Amino acid sequence: MAKKKAQHEDLLDEIVDKVIDGTQTAEDLLGEGGVVKQLTARLLERVLEAEMTDHLGYEKHDRAGQNTGNSRNGKGNKTLRTDSGEIPIAVPRDRNGNFEPQIVNKGQRRLKGFDDKVISLYARGLTTREIQEHLKEIYGVQVSPALISRVTDAVQEEVRAWQNRPLDEVYPIVYLDALFVKIRENGVVGNKAVYLALGINLEGEKELLGLWTCKSEGAKFWLNVSTELQNRGVKDLFIACVDGLKSFPEAIESVFPKTQVQLCIVHLVRNSLRFVTWKDRKQVVSDLKPIYKAATLEEAEVNLAAFEDKWINQYPSISKSWRKNWEHIIPFFAYPPEIRKVIYTTNAVESLNRSLRKIIKNRGSFPSDEAAIKLLYLALRNASKKWTKPIQNWKGALNRFAIMFDDRVPIP
Repeated sequence: MAKKKAQHEDLLDEIVDKVIDGTQTAEDLLGEGGVVKQLTARLLERVLEAEMTDHLGYEKHDRAGQNTGNSRNGKGNKTLRTDSGEIPIAVPRDRNGNFEPQIVNKGQRRLKGFDDKVISLYARGLTTREIQEHLKEIYGVQVSPALISRVTDAVQEEVRAWQNRPLDEVYPIVYLDALFVKIRENGVVGNKAVYLALGINLEGEKELLGLWTCKSEGAKFWLNVSTELQNRGVKDLFIACVDGLKSFPEAIESVFPKTQVQLCIVHLVRNSLRFVTWKDRKQVVSDLKPIYKAATLEEAEVNLAAFEDKWINQYPSISKSWRKNWEHIIPFFAYPPEIRKVIYTTNAVESLNRSLRKIIKNRGSFPSDEAAIKLLYLALRNASKKWTKPIQNWKGALNRFAIMFDDRVPIP
């Protein structure tokens, strides 16, 4: 074994030496007809020959194969698509036609890893045509749009399994937000909301709980979402942060009656600025801050009245919006600073949304709900790889949760 390893290393060193001393160039090694491709092709052909020997039960030219009822019957040509480009190989055939190679299956045109490249490019927002051009330019591989679609469609089964996976029993915080994408339905392209639920588990780690599409939110939609979460194992949510309230409180309370619904402060401020001219934006933001930064509810009400006195004539819609939603803003003031920071710091969902918008901006529209969910799922799968640490201020928030919701926090 040691002798074979030494011979193998000597062969590799010989190849590398030829590149270093200029006898061979890097192109000779890695190029279209280079040594790497030749070695890959030869390796595959040798393994295929070994598989054929195992299939027939005798070595090539061995007399033991006479009158066995089956024998070698030449070779067929096949071109494999790999990360290094296209590699032509010769595949042995048997006379009875029942040889089933394992390293390169019948009908297989792509080595393992090639599909992963396609899916990786798709997950980063490249269109089918852009992927086609990229593979041609970088790897010298020509693939059809239909092949790319088949490769990415294979993800759908993974999406369904992910969407139905079991969840934790308790999530202290869940953020519910929406992205709007263009989806074709019955031949007409229209805006459709894709709702996402981002949970913070007891360890303070982010976890996307699910994705749902809907033309317009309503009581029935939110009830279905809440019921699905319950069916997947969720028993309690402490705080649900949402960017809108249309029928949501009633729906979630029917499934999780103890959950406190909190209107997202960031979204409320952002929506307020829709009514404001550019020159007044900075001052309006500054005047809104004392409302949601107030230490107590009483102080917040005083500051809201002060804001209203100053801006009521110019921007009456802002204070009207805050007063209309006041019932679901004020729970914020009942929490100590540790929990307020976690609720208000929407970096968890905002940074996620930014990354998703980058992905979908290249798409004019999606042919179906499934296509939109597939791309967003792949993008979220990439984003979640960075979720390696608890969110900021989590230890302090969890200690407060343990005090405020003593009987609802599971004991390890």
